[in-house]
Amino acid sequence: MALLCSLAELEVLLKEDPRFSDFTVVEGTPQPGCLTLAIGPGHIVVFDERAYGDLSRQAELLASATSADAIVALFGSDESLSVFAERASVLHFHLIAAPISAARLLNILEQGRELVKLRAYSLERGRVADRFDYELRELIAISRAISSERDIGKLLGLILEKSRYITDADAGSVYIVEGMALSPTERTLRFMISQNDSIAIDFREFSLPVDEKSIVGRAVLSREIINIPNLYELDQPDKNPWGFRHDKSFDRKVGYQGRSMLTVPMINQKDEVMGVIQLINRRRPGAPPLRTPGDFDRWVIPFEKRSEELSSTLASQAGISLENTLLYEDIRKLFDGFVNAAVTAIESRDPTTSGHSHRVSQLTVGLAEMVDKESNGPYAGVRFGAENLKEIEYAGLLHDFGKVGVREQVLVKAKKLYEPDRELLLSRFDVIRRSIENAGLRRKFEQAQKHGWAEAEKRFAELDLELAGQLAEIDDYVAFILKSNEPTVLAEGSFEKLEEIARRNYVDFGGEPKPFLLSREVEALRLPRGSLTMEERLEIESHVVHTYNFLETIPWGRRLSAIPTIAGSHHEKLDGTGYPRGLVAAEIRIESKMMAITDIFDALTASDRPYKKAVPLTKALDILGFEVKGGKCDPELFRIFVESKVWSRVLPHA
Repeated sequence: MALLCSLAELEVLLKEDPRFSDFTVVEGTPQPGCLTLAIGPGHIVVFDERAYGDLSRQAELLASATSADAIVALFGSDESLSVFAERASVLHFHLIAAPISAARLLNILEQGRELVKLRAYSLERGRVADRFDYELRELIAISRAISSERDIGKLLGLILEKSRYITDADAGSVYIVEGMALSPTERTLRFMISQNDSIAIDFREFSLPVDEKSIVGRAVLSREIINIPNLYELDQPDKNPWGFRHDKSFDRKVGYQGRSMLTVPMINQKDEVMGVIQLINRRRPGAPPLRTPGDFDRWVIPFEKRSEELSSTLASQAGISLENTLLYEDIRKLFDGFVNAAVTAIESRDPTTSGHSHRVSQLTVGLAEMVDKESNGPYAGVRFGAENLKEIEYAGLLHDFGKVGVREQVLVKAKKLYEPDRELLLSRFDVIRRSIENAGLRRKFEQAQKHGWAEAEKRFAELDLELAGQLAEIDDYVAFILKSNEPTVLAEGSFEKLEEIARRNYVDFGGEPKPFLLSREVEALRLPRGSLTMEERLEIESHVVHTYNFLETIPWGRRLSAIPTIAGSHHEKLDGTGYPRGLVAAEIRIESKMMAITDIFDALTASDRPYKKAVPLTKALDILGFEVKGGKCDPELFRIFVESKVWSRVLPHA
C-alpha cells in the first residue's frame, strides 16, 4: 500500500477510505497547511510544514495546542519535525512523520480521538465539580440567610426567592401547615405568599384542607416531592399517575400558564411537615418573561432531578428555620403577653393612671424613631434598630411596674387625707357638734333648775345665740379642713389656722379631753401642695427601685438586657437631682433621657387623673421647657420631641 507523503494525500484518504469514517474533514480551512478533523466531542487539527515552518503562525499552533477540545498533530518529514521532538509532550503535539502508512495514521488518529474524549470527560468532570462547588456555596449562603431571618413574612419570601433561584423557577408559592391536631388531615394549609417574575398577580391569603385532592395536600400527607413535568398533560392518563386535575380557568383569567411544577414539603428536625414550597415553570437559560402561549411552549421545561435534590436540601433547612422563626414568634408573643399582663396588674392597683404605661411606651418609641433619623447635632450617629425599639417598647410598658411594691392607698391617694381618715375626722367633728349641743342643753337645764322654768326661758335666746356661734365656728373649721384637704396650693395664713384648730380640744364620751386634729392629720393638711407627705413621696419614688429589682430578675437575653436600666432610670435628671441614684447626664442612657420627657409629658396631659385636670398641650410643653432650662431634661431630645410632633401619637387632635 502506498505511503502518504503530503497533507493533500492525507485529506483524500480521509474522505475516501471507510476506515476513517469517524474522522470528518471540516471544509473551508481558512489558511494553507492546515486540516481540521471533527471527532465527536472535539476535533484534531493537522498542520504541515507550511504552517509550523512559518514563525508568524507559532501563536496559532500554541492556541490550538492549549484548546481543551482539540488535539494538534504536526505532519511532515523527520527532519522538519525534529525541532518539535523534545517539546511535543509539553505542548501536547502529536508528530506524524511522513511518509506514513494508512494503518499507522489510523492508529495515531484513534489515539488522538481517545485523548480528546478523555479531555472532554475531564472537562465535564471539572464543570460538574465547579457546579457542585457553586451550588454548595449558594446553599450555604442561602442557609445562613434564612437562618438569621426572624420576621415570618420576610422569611417565607426569602425561602421562596432562593428556592426559585436555585431551580430557575419563574414563579412559586409557599403554604404553611396550621393547627395543633396530631393528625395532618385535621389541620389546614394556609396560602401565605406568591412570587412571579413574568406577571404581577394580586393574591390573598386563603386556607384549604390537608387532603389528597390538592397537590400541596398530597405533598404534606406523602411527605414526598411531587414533580409534574407538564400540568397541561394531566388529562393524559399515562402522564398522570397521581390522579390530579389542572383547572385552566385561573390560567385563562390571569394570562399565565402553569406548566412544569415542583412541590416540595418543608420538614423540620422533628420530622414534622411545616409547610410546602410549590415552584412553577422551570425556564431555559436566557428565557424572557413568559407572556404568550408560545413563550410557555418554547421556554418552559420540566424540573430535573438536580432541581429536586437542591430544592429538597433547601426545603429541609427552610423547615427548620421556619420552625425556629415560629418558635421565636411564640416566645415574642409570650413576652408581649407577659408584659401586657404586668401592665394590667399595675393599672388594676392604680386605675387612675390607666393607659399611662402604653402611652409612655408609644411616645418613647416614637421619639427614638425620630432620633434615628437625625443627620445633624449630638445624636446624628445614634441609630435604633428593630431590636432596640422593642427594648424601648418593653421598658416603657414596664417603667412603673415597681408600683406593685407600693401600698395601694398611697398609689391612689387623691387628697391629702386618706378617705378613711377623712371620714374619721368628719365623724369626730360630728361628735364635737353633739358635745357642744349637749353642753348647750345642759346649761339650759341648769338655768331652769336655778331660776325656774319661766325665768330660765327668758335666758334661752342668749344661750341659743351662743350655741349657734360655736356650731358655726365648727362648721367653718370643717369647711377649712376640707378645703385644705385638696391637693392645691394653700392660701396664706392656712398653716396658722390649722395650728389654731389643732390646739382646740373636746371631751369624748369617756370624759377624756381630745384634740380637734391629730398630729398626723395636721402634718398631711399642712402640705403646701400635692397630696403626699414626704414619707409617702419617698415610698412612691421607691417604685423605680422596685422596678429595677424586679426586671433585673428576668432573663431578658443579650438583645433586651438594657430594659432594667432604661426603666429604672426614667426619673433621673441631668443635673443629678433625680432619683433613685442621683445620676448626672453622662451616666444616664439616652433611652432613659427620652423616657423622662415622655413620662412627664403624659403625666401632665393625661385626662384620667382624679386629683388634677389635664394640662393643655401648649402649657405642658412650656412646663417641659422649664425643666429643660433648669438643666433637668435633655434640650436636644426635647427639641426633636416638639419639632417632630411625637406627642401627636397620643394626642392626635391636640
